[in-house]
Amino acid sequence: MRRLGISVYPGNATLDRYREYLELASSCGFSRVFTCLISTDDSHILQFKEITKVATKLGMEVIADVNRDALKKMGIHYKNLEQLHELNLTGIRLDEGFGGVEESLMSFNKENLKIEINMSNGTKQIENILAFQPNKENIIGCHNFYPHKYTGLSRKYFINCSKVFKENGVRTAAFVTSQNGEFGPWPVNEGLCTLEEHRFLPIEVQAKDLFNTEFIDDVIIGNCFATEEELKKLSNLNRNLVSLKVNLYENISYIQRKILLDEEHFNRGDVSEYMIRSTQSRVKYRNEYFEPLNIREIKKGDILIESSLYKRYSGELQIALKDMENSGKTSVVGRIAEEEIYLLDYIRPWQKFKFEES
Repeated sequence: MRRLGISVYPGNATLDRYREYLELASSCGFSRVFTCLISTDDSHILQFKEITKVATKLGMEVIADVNRDALKKMGIHYKNLEQLHELNLTGIRLDEGFGGVEESLMSFNKENLKIEINMSNGTKQIENILAFQPNKENIIGCHNFYPHKYTGLSRKYFINCSKVFKENGVRTAAFVTSQNGEFGPWPVNEGLCTLEEHRFLPIEVQAKDLFNTEFIDDVIIGNCFATEEELKKLSNLNRNLVSLKVNLYENISYIQRKILLDEEHFNRGDVSEYMIRSTQSRVKYRNEYFEPLNIREIKKGDILIESSLYKRYSGELQIALKDMENSGKTSVVGRIAEEEIYLLDYIRPWQKFKFEES
Protein backbone atom coordinates (compact mmCIF):
# COMPACT_ATOMS: atom_id res chain seq x y z
CA MET A 1 0.00 0.00 0.00
CA ARG A 2 1.26 3.46 -0.91
CA ARG A 3 1.37 5.85 2.02
CA LEU A 4 1.51 9.56 2.86
CA GLY A 5 3.65 11.29 5.46
CA ILE A 6 4.39 14.65 7.05
CA SER A 7 7.50 16.09 8.69
CA VAL A 8 7.92 17.78 12.09
CA TYR A 9 10.98 19.53 13.47
CA PRO A 10 11.07 20.06 17.27
CA GLY A 11 12.06 23.49 18.53
CA ASN A 12 10.39 25.50 15.75
CA ALA A 13 6.81 25.65 17.06
CA THR A 14 4.78 24.90 20.17
CA LEU A 15 3.84 21.38 21.20
CA ASP A 16 0.16 22.27 20.83
CA ARG A 17 0.67 23.28 17.23
CA TYR A 18 2.54 20.05 16.46
CA ARG A 19 -0.20 18.06 18.18
CA GLU A 20 -2.90 19.75 16.10
CA TYR A 21 -0.91 19.13 12.91
CA LEU A 22 -0.37 15.46 13.69
CA GLU A 23 -4.04 14.95 14.55
CA LEU A 24 -5.16 16.68 11.35
CA ALA A 25 -2.74 14.67 9.20
CA SER A 26 -3.80 11.44 10.86
CA SER A 27 -7.47 12.23 10.23
CA CYS A 28 -6.59 12.72 6.54
CA GLY A 29 -5.04 9.26 6.36
CA PHE A 30 -1.37 10.17 6.75
CA SER A 31 0.52 7.37 8.47
CA ARG A 32 4.20 8.40 8.38
CA VAL A 33 6.13 11.07 10.27
CA PHE A 34 9.65 12.18 9.36
CA THR A 35 11.71 14.06 11.92
CA CYS A 36 15.36 14.93 12.45
CA LEU A 37 17.68 14.16 15.34
CA ILE A 38 20.59 15.77 13.51
CA SER A 39 19.04 19.24 13.89
CA THR A 40 17.45 18.67 17.32
CA ASP A 41 19.59 19.99 20.17
CA ASP A 42 19.42 18.93 23.81
CA SER A 43 17.08 21.77 24.78
CA HIS A 44 14.36 20.38 22.48
CA ILE A 45 14.68 16.68 23.26
CA LEU A 46 11.75 16.75 25.70
CA GLN A 47 9.51 18.26 23.05
CA PHE A 48 10.86 15.68 20.61
CA LYS A 49 9.71 12.88 22.94
CA GLU A 50 6.27 14.45 23.41
CA ILE A 51 5.80 14.88 19.65
CA THR A 52 6.77 11.29 18.90
CA LYS A 53 4.53 10.06 21.72
CA VAL A 54 1.53 11.86 20.17
CA ALA A 55 2.35 10.43 16.74
CA THR A 56 2.72 6.92 18.14
CA LYS A 57 -0.64 7.12 19.92
CA LEU A 58 -2.18 8.12 16.58
CA GLY A 59 -0.74 4.95 15.06
CA MET A 60 1.77 6.82 12.89
CA GLU A 61 5.21 5.48 12.00
CA VAL A 62 7.98 7.84 13.16
CA ILE A 63 11.41 7.79 11.51
CA ALA A 64 14.20 10.18 12.53
CA ASP A 65 17.15 11.29 10.42
CA VAL A 66 20.49 10.49 12.08
CA ASN A 67 24.18 10.48 11.23
CA ARG A 68 27.32 9.25 12.96
CA ASP A 69 27.77 12.49 14.93
CA ALA A 70 24.17 12.49 16.18
CA LEU A 71 24.44 8.87 17.32
CA LYS A 72 27.83 9.51 18.97
CA LYS A 73 26.47 12.59 20.77
CA MET A 74 23.67 10.47 22.21
CA GLY A 75 26.09 7.69 23.18
CA ILE A 76 24.44 5.20 20.84
CA HIS A 77 26.36 2.32 19.26
CA TYR A 78 25.01 0.70 16.12
CA LYS A 79 24.79 -2.64 17.96
CA ASN A 80 22.50 -1.20 20.66
CA LEU A 81 19.58 0.93 19.52
CA GLU A 82 17.47 0.63 22.67
CA GLN A 83 17.76 4.35 23.47
CA LEU A 84 16.20 5.20 20.10
CA HIS A 85 13.26 2.94 20.83
CA GLU A 86 12.74 4.88 24.07
CA LEU A 87 12.27 8.02 21.92
CA ASN A 88 9.10 6.41 20.47
CA LEU A 89 10.75 5.89 17.10
CA THR A 90 9.70 3.28 14.55
CA GLY A 91 13.00 3.58 12.77
CA ILE A 92 16.00 5.70 11.87
CA ARG A 93 17.12 7.10 8.54
CA LEU A 94 20.87 6.90 8.04
CA ASP A 95 21.80 10.14 6.29
CA GLU A 96 25.32 8.72 6.02
CA GLY A 97 26.11 5.10 5.32
CA PHE A 98 28.30 2.78 7.33
CA GLY A 99 30.13 -0.10 5.69
CA GLY A 100 27.30 -2.45 4.79
CA VAL A 101 27.90 -5.06 7.46
CA GLU A 102 26.99 -2.51 10.15
CA GLU A 103 23.60 -1.73 8.57
CA SER A 104 23.04 -5.46 8.16
CA LEU A 105 23.67 -6.03 11.87
CA MET A 106 21.49 -3.04 12.80
CA SER A 107 18.54 -4.55 10.92
CA PHE A 108 18.41 -7.37 13.48
CA ASN A 109 18.02 -4.97 16.44
CA LYS A 110 15.85 -6.43 19.19
CA GLU A 111 13.61 -3.34 19.15
CA ASN A 112 12.72 -4.17 15.53
CA LEU A 113 13.43 -0.61 14.38
CA LYS A 114 13.39 0.06 10.65
CA ILE A 115 16.73 1.03 9.14
CA GLU A 116 16.13 3.54 6.35
CA ILE A 117 18.86 4.01 3.75
CA ASN A 118 19.58 7.28 1.92
CA MET A 119 18.45 6.71 -1.68
CA SER A 120 20.03 9.86 -3.12
CA ASN A 121 23.70 8.95 -2.76
CA GLY A 122 23.97 7.22 -6.13
CA THR A 123 26.35 4.55 -4.78
CA LYS A 124 26.15 0.77 -4.48
CA GLN A 125 25.29 1.13 -0.79
CA ILE A 126 21.99 -0.76 -0.84
CA GLU A 127 23.48 -3.62 -2.86
CA ASN A 128 26.40 -3.76 -0.44
CA ILE A 129 24.06 -3.93 2.57
CA LEU A 130 21.94 -6.66 0.97
CA ALA A 131 25.10 -8.66 0.21
CA PHE A 132 25.62 -8.96 3.98
CA GLN A 133 22.21 -10.68 4.36
CA PRO A 134 20.30 -8.20 6.54
CA ASN A 135 16.83 -8.67 7.96
CA LYS A 136 15.27 -7.35 4.77
CA GLU A 137 11.95 -6.68 6.51
CA ASN A 138 13.68 -3.87 8.40
CA ILE A 139 15.53 -2.30 5.45
CA ILE A 140 13.73 0.57 3.70
CA GLY A 141 14.86 3.57 1.63
CA CYS A 142 14.17 7.31 1.44
CA HIS A 143 15.54 10.09 -0.76
CA ASN A 144 16.94 13.40 0.46
CA PHE A 145 15.16 16.72 0.26
CA TYR A 146 16.87 19.91 -0.92
CA PRO A 147 16.14 23.27 0.83
CA HIS A 148 18.28 25.32 -1.60
CA LYS A 149 16.74 26.27 -4.92
CA TYR A 150 18.35 24.51 -7.92
CA THR A 151 20.02 21.80 -5.78
CA GLY A 152 17.29 19.15 -6.10
CA LEU A 153 17.74 15.96 -8.06
CA SER A 154 17.32 15.75 -11.82
CA ARG A 155 14.70 13.27 -13.03
CA LYS A 156 17.28 11.06 -14.73
CA TYR A 157 19.43 10.78 -11.60
CA PHE A 158 16.35 10.27 -9.41
CA ILE A 159 15.10 7.40 -11.59
CA ASN A 160 18.52 5.73 -11.70
CA CYS A 161 18.89 5.85 -7.90
CA SER A 162 15.32 4.73 -7.22
CA LYS A 163 15.40 1.85 -9.69
CA VAL A 164 18.15 0.06 -7.76
CA PHE A 165 16.05 0.01 -4.59
CA LYS A 166 12.86 -1.15 -6.31
CA GLU A 167 14.65 -3.87 -8.25
CA ASN A 168 15.88 -5.22 -4.92
CA GLY A 169 12.42 -5.17 -3.35
CA VAL A 170 13.13 -2.33 -0.90
CA ARG A 171 10.28 0.00 0.12
CA THR A 172 10.95 3.57 -1.02
CA ALA A 173 10.03 7.16 -0.15
CA ALA A 174 10.62 10.68 -1.45
CA PHE A 175 9.68 14.23 -0.49
CA VAL A 176 7.31 16.85 -1.85
CA THR A 177 7.13 20.45 -0.68
CA SER A 178 4.23 22.45 0.67
CA GLN A 179 3.90 25.82 -1.05
CA ASN A 180 2.86 27.19 2.36
CA GLY A 181 5.55 25.56 4.50
CA GLU A 182 7.17 27.82 7.09
CA PHE A 183 10.32 25.88 7.94
CA GLY A 184 12.38 22.73 7.68
CA PRO A 185 15.25 21.46 9.82
CA TRP A 186 17.77 24.00 8.50
CA PRO A 187 17.86 27.83 8.20
CA VAL A 188 17.52 27.73 4.39
CA ASN A 189 13.94 27.00 3.35
CA GLU A 190 13.26 27.46 -0.36
CA GLY A 191 11.05 24.39 -0.46
CA LEU A 192 11.84 20.85 0.67
CA CYS A 193 11.40 18.57 -2.33
CA THR A 194 13.44 15.70 -3.74
CA LEU A 195 13.05 16.54 -7.44
CA GLU A 196 14.08 20.05 -8.45
CA GLU A 197 11.34 20.29 -11.07
CA HIS A 198 8.74 19.94 -8.29
CA ARG A 199 9.83 22.97 -6.26
CA PHE A 200 7.08 25.38 -7.32
CA LEU A 201 4.37 22.94 -8.40
CA PRO A 202 1.11 22.36 -6.50
CA ILE A 203 1.64 19.66 -3.89
CA GLU A 204 -0.83 17.19 -5.43
CA VAL A 205 0.91 17.43 -8.82
CA GLN A 206 4.24 16.61 -7.19
CA ALA A 207 2.72 13.57 -5.50
CA LYS A 208 0.98 12.39 -8.67
CA ASP A 209 4.30 12.49 -10.46
CA LEU A 210 6.20 10.57 -7.76
CA PHE A 211 3.58 7.82 -7.52
CA ASN A 212 3.35 7.65 -11.31
CA THR A 213 7.06 6.86 -11.64
CA GLU A 214 6.27 3.45 -10.07
CA PHE A 215 9.51 3.79 -8.08
CA ILE A 216 8.12 5.51 -4.97
CA ASP A 217 5.90 3.86 -2.35
CA ASP A 218 5.61 6.67 0.21
CA VAL A 219 5.32 10.43 -0.39
CA ILE A 220 6.30 12.70 2.52
CA ILE A 221 5.75 16.46 2.85
CA GLY A 222 9.22 17.79 3.67
CA ASN A 223 8.42 21.16 5.21
CA CYS A 224 6.14 22.25 8.01
CA PHE A 225 3.26 23.13 8.12
CA ALA A 226 1.23 22.08 5.10
CA THR A 227 -2.25 23.59 4.98
CA GLU A 228 -5.40 21.62 5.66
CA GLU A 229 -6.32 22.10 1.99
CA GLU A 230 -2.99 20.59 0.89
CA LEU A 231 -3.38 17.64 3.25
CA LYS A 232 -6.89 16.96 1.94
CA LYS A 233 -5.75 17.19 -1.68
CA LEU A 234 -3.14 14.51 -1.03
CA SER A 235 -5.61 12.46 0.99
CA ASN A 236 -8.08 12.43 -1.92
CA LEU A 237 -5.41 11.52 -4.45
CA ASN A 238 -5.66 8.20 -6.28
CA ARG A 239 -2.25 6.75 -5.45
CA ASN A 240 -2.42 3.95 -8.02
CA LEU A 241 -4.03 5.57 -11.07
CA VAL A 242 -2.96 8.93 -12.47
CA SER A 243 -5.90 11.35 -12.57
CA LEU A 244 -5.47 14.37 -14.84
CA LYS A 245 -7.29 17.61 -14.04
CA VAL A 246 -9.13 18.95 -17.08
CA ASN A 247 -11.07 22.00 -18.19
CA LEU A 248 -13.87 20.99 -20.56
CA TYR A 249 -15.58 23.21 -23.11
CA GLU A 250 -19.22 24.00 -22.38
CA ASN A 251 -20.50 23.18 -25.86
CA ILE A 252 -19.46 19.53 -25.92
CA SER A 253 -22.12 16.84 -26.20
CA TYR A 254 -23.43 14.53 -23.50
CA ILE A 255 -21.67 11.56 -25.16
CA GLN A 256 -18.36 13.42 -25.38
CA ARG A 257 -18.58 14.35 -21.69
CA LYS A 258 -19.45 10.75 -20.84
CA ILE A 259 -16.43 9.48 -22.77
CA LEU A 260 -14.18 11.92 -20.95
CA LEU A 261 -15.36 11.48 -17.38
CA ASP A 262 -17.07 8.07 -17.16
CA GLU A 263 -15.14 5.73 -19.43
CA GLU A 264 -11.92 3.93 -18.58
CA HIS A 265 -8.86 5.11 -20.49
CA PHE A 266 -5.48 3.63 -21.31
CA ASN A 267 -2.72 4.66 -23.68
CA ARG A 268 -2.38 2.34 -26.68
CA GLY A 269 0.70 0.16 -26.64
CA ASP A 270 1.79 1.23 -30.12
CA VAL A 271 2.51 4.74 -28.91
CA SER A 272 2.68 7.89 -30.98
CA GLU A 273 5.03 10.75 -30.20
CA TYR A 274 2.23 13.18 -31.14
CA MET A 275 -0.64 11.96 -28.99
CA ILE A 276 -1.90 9.66 -26.25
CA ARG A 277 -4.63 7.51 -27.80
CA SER A 278 -7.54 5.97 -25.86
CA THR A 279 -9.36 4.00 -28.55
CA GLN A 280 -12.06 1.95 -26.81
CA SER A 281 -14.58 4.79 -27.09
CA ARG A 282 -14.57 4.54 -30.88
CA VAL A 283 -15.62 0.90 -30.53
CA LYS A 284 -18.27 1.42 -27.84
CA TYR A 285 -19.80 4.46 -29.52
CA ARG A 286 -19.32 3.48 -33.17
CA ASN A 287 -23.03 4.02 -33.89
CA GLU A 288 -23.03 7.58 -32.51
CA TYR A 289 -22.63 10.65 -34.67
CA PHE A 290 -19.85 13.00 -33.51
CA GLU A 291 -20.34 16.48 -34.86
CA PRO A 292 -17.15 18.52 -35.46
CA LEU A 293 -16.74 21.06 -32.63
CA ASN A 294 -14.18 23.73 -31.75
CA ILE A 295 -12.08 23.13 -34.85
CA ARG A 296 -8.81 25.00 -34.28
CA GLU A 297 -5.08 24.41 -34.32
CA ILE A 298 -4.09 21.81 -31.74
CA LYS A 299 -1.78 22.66 -28.84
CA LYS A 300 0.05 20.32 -26.48
CA GLY A 301 -2.35 19.47 -23.63
CA ASP A 302 -5.52 19.69 -25.73
CA ILE A 303 -8.04 16.85 -25.34
CA LEU A 304 -9.44 15.66 -28.64
CA ILE A 305 -12.32 13.48 -29.81
CA GLU A 306 -12.38 12.60 -33.48
CA SER A 307 -15.53 13.63 -35.33
CA SER A 308 -17.52 11.31 -37.59
CA LEU A 309 -15.75 12.95 -40.55
CA TYR A 310 -12.78 10.73 -39.59
CA LYS A 311 -14.80 7.56 -40.37
CA ARG A 312 -13.32 4.59 -38.46
CA TYR A 313 -11.58 6.91 -35.96
CA SER A 314 -14.90 8.52 -35.02
CA GLY A 315 -15.21 8.82 -31.22
CA GLU A 316 -11.53 8.10 -30.47
CA LEU A 317 -10.16 10.16 -27.57
CA GLN A 318 -6.68 11.64 -27.77
CA ILE A 319 -4.43 13.96 -25.76
CA ALA A 320 -2.03 16.10 -27.78
CA LEU A 321 1.64 15.69 -26.87
CA LYS A 322 2.76 18.23 -29.48
CA ASP A 323 1.32 21.21 -31.30
CA MET A 324 -0.37 19.92 -34.48
CA GLU A 325 -2.29 21.10 -37.49
CA ASN A 326 -6.02 20.32 -37.35
CA SER A 327 -7.30 18.63 -40.49
CA GLY A 328 -10.73 20.09 -39.84
CA LYS A 329 -12.07 16.74 -38.60
CA THR A 330 -10.84 16.80 -34.99
CA SER A 331 -12.91 18.30 -32.18
CA VAL A 332 -11.05 20.02 -29.35
CA VAL A 333 -13.23 19.18 -26.34
CA GLY A 334 -11.08 20.43 -23.46
CA ARG A 335 -7.62 20.94 -22.09
CA ILE A 336 -5.41 19.45 -19.39
CA ALA A 337 -4.85 21.88 -16.48
CA GLU A 338 -1.71 23.85 -17.33
CA GLU A 339 0.26 22.74 -14.24
CA GLU A 340 -0.34 19.08 -15.11
CA ILE A 341 0.54 19.14 -18.82
CA TYR A 342 4.09 18.03 -18.12
CA LEU A 343 2.76 14.79 -16.58
CA LEU A 344 1.67 13.76 -20.08
CA ASP A 345 5.28 13.06 -21.06
CA TYR A 346 5.39 10.26 -18.47
CA ILE A 347 2.25 8.33 -19.45
CA ARG A 348 3.56 4.92 -20.49
CA PRO A 349 2.30 2.46 -23.12
CA TRP A 350 -0.80 0.62 -21.84
CA GLN A 351 -0.93 2.86 -18.77
CA LYS A 352 -4.40 3.55 -17.34
CA PHE A 353 -5.49 7.09 -16.56
CA LYS A 354 -8.63 9.11 -15.88
CA PHE A 355 -9.84 12.69 -16.05
CA GLU A 356 -11.04 14.85 -13.18
CA GLU A 357 -12.89 18.06 -14.00
CA SER A 358 -11.27 21.13 -12.45
